[in-house]
Amino acid sequence: MSTWTAGVIIVAIWGFVSIWKRRHDRELGVTRDEDGNPVFPPQPKVDTSAQDAEIAELKERIAVLEKIATDSNSLDARERARIASEIEALRGADPTPSPTDQSAPKSTPTSTDA
Repeated sequence: MSTWTAGVIIVAIWGFVSIWKRRHDRELGVTRDEDGNPVFPPQPKVDTSAQDAEIAELKERIAVLEKIATDSNSLDARERARIASEIEALRGADPTPSPTDQSAPKSTPTSTDA
């Protein structure tokens, strides 16, 4: 291979790379300055206020769910529920009548045969 052939091959490779680079840059919207450095187009400003509001709402919902999950399963909550159920059971199973119940006349159910 002669020197001239090697030069032509090098120039051809350089040309193909240059063409490929321009096409690739065009697809991405990149331009080049006078020194050949890539200059990217400015990115459009995204309105993040709606996203921030949604994130804040979701964080609030997560906090509520965590509170529900931890409060009803804590030892104190279980103890309160047990005591409340015992109190309700004692209220319903109280065999001694209160003093006001003794003074009230007892009503007996009457059945009528028709």
